[in-house]
Amino acid sequence: MDQPDNPHAPQPPDPPRAPGVSRRAFIKGVIASGAVASSAAYLFRAGGEIFGQTSAPGSVERLITLNVNGQMRPVDVMKQETLAMTLRYKLGLTGTKIGCDRAECGACTVLVDDVPHYSCSFLTHRARGKKVVTIEGLADPTTGKLSAVQQGVVDEQGFQCAFCMPGFVMAATGYLKTNPNPTRQELAHGVSGNLCRCQDYDKILTALMRGAEHMRNA
Repeated sequence: MDQPDNPHAPQPPDPPRAPGVSRRAFIKGVIASGAVASSAAYLFRAGGEIFGQTSAPGSVERLITLNVNGQMRPVDVMKQETLAMTLRYKLGLTGTKIGCDRAECGACTVLVDDVPHYSCSFLTHRARGKKVVTIEGLADPTTGKLSAVQQGVVDEQGFQCAFCMPGFVMAATGYLKTNPNPTRQELAHGVSGNLCRCQDYDKILTALMRGAEHMRNA
């Protein structure tokens, strides 16, 4: 008759491990080799020749220079990076807001060569060689005097929470460059790509119309 196993009986020793690399050491080696490969790729990323090497066809140069608010700003940009992310998190221009992040609300609107664009859907690499203006770049850099549209917003107190305000101001500024004397209905159509969660559109339009008046009288 079989005897039950005694749990307190001494267990046989573990068999000796075959010499080799442990799992922890193997993982460390993989991580280290990956870091070396990434560093080497970063070093040889430029579009021109560096140390006799050229970039692979279709590759994108990461270190670029942008003209933002009249200043040349060097910045390291990923190929899929949007202008909104670059402006806010790499250049510190947080006046550009990210609302929907899918080109619907207009809170991220900036001017690219005087044309309003949703910066959340505008790849940063597309801005090379162009002039980008954000809400921070509208005021006079020497005197600090507000732009005509900004002053109109202050005069009429046209927003509630004002999260959407930079986008509306930029959209209106771009539109007024093409139509400096709009009717209220025309200006409403000109900024119709911008949304206000507070739904304070009547006061917003009044403020923007006052800005248009300031612009004509400047």
